[in-house]
Amino acid sequence: MHFKDKVAVVTGGANGIGRSVVEQFANEGARVAIWDLADEAGKKLAEEINGRNEIAQYRHVNVTQSEDVDTAVEELVGEWGKIDILINNAGILRDGLLVKVKDGEIQKRMSDEMFDMVIDVNLRGVFICTRAVAPHMIKKKGGVILNATSVVGLYGNFGQTNYVATKSGVIGMTKVWARELGRYGVRVNAIAPGFIATEMVMAMPEKILDGMRQHTPLGRLGEPQDIANAYAFLASDQASFISGTVLSVDGGIVVGT
Repeated sequence: MHFKDKVAVVTGGANGIGRSVVEQFANEGARVAIWDLADEAGKKLAEEINGRNEIAQYRHVNVTQSEDVDTAVEELVGEWGKIDILINNAGILRDGLLVKVKDGEIQKRMSDEMFDMVIDVNLRGVFICTRAVAPHMIKKKGGVILNATSVVGLYGNFGQTNYVATKSGVIGMTKVWARELGRYGVRVNAIAPGFIATEMVMAMPEKILDGMRQHTPLGRLGEPQDIANAYAFLASDQASFISGTVLSVDGGIVVGT
């Protein structure tokens, strides 16, 4: 029960990696606020957790909307008294080449909409949520903020200009906030997953999945639980002197590419 009496917020917590993170923290005693736009999945998850005498609540929160996030934070603090842990997990993909060329001719370019949409959720959303939560952590002189980045944020990836820009930006913000908030007892770190076997990933063609496995020295895809375990460690007192770091959870893919 590492997180008994702790309050944790998980953005994008209704599905995929976020769901595993919610389950992990609830299992270890935290009261978990699930923020997402997937109402059906989010409500069902909260009901399941509460049904086994653990504590969770779901709220429809758009992380790109400052007013939405500010209201959610104030109401949560009003109800549960505090926020100890913020996990900025929400994110989207809109992959595409910067420019697509065929026979020497430009066929297509990444649109403004594709770029801005990913920036809005993956980068601005992390900023908005952290800005809203940080004052409460400062007042109580402690807290943990954990951000979802990616190994592609460290090394780039073909066809992901927008996504890589956000994940690299999250790394930068993590390091800035670790410097700014450390004096108040607030730790800030990031997790950089490799290829993880979420439902979305497993729906890809088997040829692509095989390529992912071949590029991972451990020879398999990671599980969402692998990421949840890493978040739990960084949020725990066992990591009390770790701040401003990026933990890669990737099966060694960095050395395998």
